[in-house]
Amino acid sequence: LKKAYRKAAIKNHPHKGGDPEKFKELAQAYEVLSDPEKREIYDQYGEDALKEGMGGGGGGHDPFDILSSFFEGGSPFGGGGSSRGRRQRRGEDVMHSLKVSLEDIYSGTSKKLSLSRNAICSKCTGKGSKSGASMKCSGCQGSGMKVSIRHLGPSMIQQMKHPCNECKGTGETISDKDRFPQCKGEKVVQEKKVLEVHVEKGMHNGQKITFPGEADEAPETVTGDIVFVLAQKYHLKFKRKGDDLFD
Repeated sequence: LKKAYRKAAIKNHPHKGGDPEKFKELAQAYEVLSDPEKREIYDQYGEDALKEGMGGGGGGHDPFDILSSFFEGGSPFGGGGSSRGRRQRRGEDVMHSLKVSLEDIYSGTSKKLSLSRNAICSKCTGKGSKSGASMKCSGCQGSGMKVSIRHLGPSMIQQMKHPCNECKGTGETISDKDRFPQCKGEKVVQEKKVLEVHVEKGMHNGQKITFPGEADEAPETVTGDIVFVLAQKYHLKFKRKGDDLFD
């Protein structure tokens, strides 16, 4: 990252005859890419969310595409440079406690569990509208993020970013008349999911059993996992320590 930035900065430095605006964009890109918190905001919510928190920004080229082109080859300002796709958000994992007896752990068992989850609406294919169109959210101006100011003391403030509550972080809204009836414009519907959890012999209290990609679905989001955590119930006669039983 440092080498790529140095190369780009030297090429576009105003003292070397470069473009001051391009140099400024490169500096902004490097600042965000080298800051884990800012990078996470950009990966999840895009450039607009950062512009809102950094006091706006010039139009034209996306500074992140400019800098990333030095990693990927090609011209940094057009003419064959590869475009950088926005990373998808990952949905949250859902944790469930699964109570098991000592006998269950000793012999092994299977349990079928019925769960409710959000699934992308099959009728509107996750668009939420009859027309397939949506509008930019007026609450966050399409960025999906809002900024709140917290006063910590005299001349001290804290700026915090959080997903927009009006559009739930999507950056878009759907008019009431255009909402799809099945999902009511929410893009997801509730569905029942039956999972069969296999508890293997000798598993331990607190051990996790994971079902990848079975958590709540959402458009343009990588679905998280459902995780069951074994919770061994109290036994009247025996106590387990490691692989041994004591009475």
